[in-house]
Amino acid sequence: MTLNIEVITDYPVAIDSPDHITPWGTARDNSQNLRFNHKLLRLYESLYRFPKILDLGCSGGGFIKSCTNQGCLAVGLEGSDYSKKHHRAEWPLLGDKSLFTTDITRKFQVTQNKAPLLFDVITLWEVMEHLPTERLPALCNNLHQHLEEHGLAIMSVSLKEEIVRGTKLHLTVQNREKWLDLFEKNGLYNIPEYAAYFNTQYIRGPKQNAAGSFHLFLSKNPSKAPSIPKLAKREWLIDKWSMSRAHKILHKLIVGQIN
Repeated sequence: MTLNIEVITDYPVAIDSPDHITPWGTARDNSQNLRFNHKLLRLYESLYRFPKILDLGCSGGGFIKSCTNQGCLAVGLEGSDYSKKHHRAEWPLLGDKSLFTTDITRKFQVTQNKAPLLFDVITLWEVMEHLPTERLPALCNNLHQHLEEHGLAIMSVSLKEEIVRGTKLHLTVQNREKWLDLFEKNGLYNIPEYAAYFNTQYIRGPKQNAAGSFHLFLSKNPSKAPSIPKLAKREWLIDKWSMSRAHKILHKLIVGQIN
């Protein structure tokens, strides 16, 4: 199926991004977590269609591939062209179809059949801290431009410095309160109650190789945000077990025995 998706931008690569200059996450990451997908689909059941998903800083595109496999219209944008040029991860299959490169701190427009495309969910996994502080308002403008009125921007944000091969990869490291203040000044409001529903299950987070990070759930209009489904006790227990330290140890033992 041809999606006819395009990304219109004057900045197809974030040429001054440290992760492009010294490829690290962009050359290694390809994260996905089907439990997060399950929760996302359930959250938007009232749409009577699959949610439209935009992942900013998509790296290898694993999350986008998992969403498209489940029937969603999903688009990933990556600042570096490393994975595209090296035919890494999901780019050989989805490049210039569902995966595109662009500088998300500059003005861009995602379109389908030449018309602006709005998304129910925009995700940013360990992305915000990589961006220059002075360009964060522009990123917020891009979120506004591409987010449905009922939509959510879901993100993990690292509180840690990161220096690789002498390059400082995290350009904006600040506490949760400063991030909340930034988003509120730009018309994006956190709804912390979603944290209990997602219940540690994300694409990136403390359980998913991102120690020292926290999550935000941003809305342009909280009164129109999707209602939070009730979490059954069984599901709560599965969430707590999935990707826990004990789960990872047991998985390693079993895989080691099989191999």
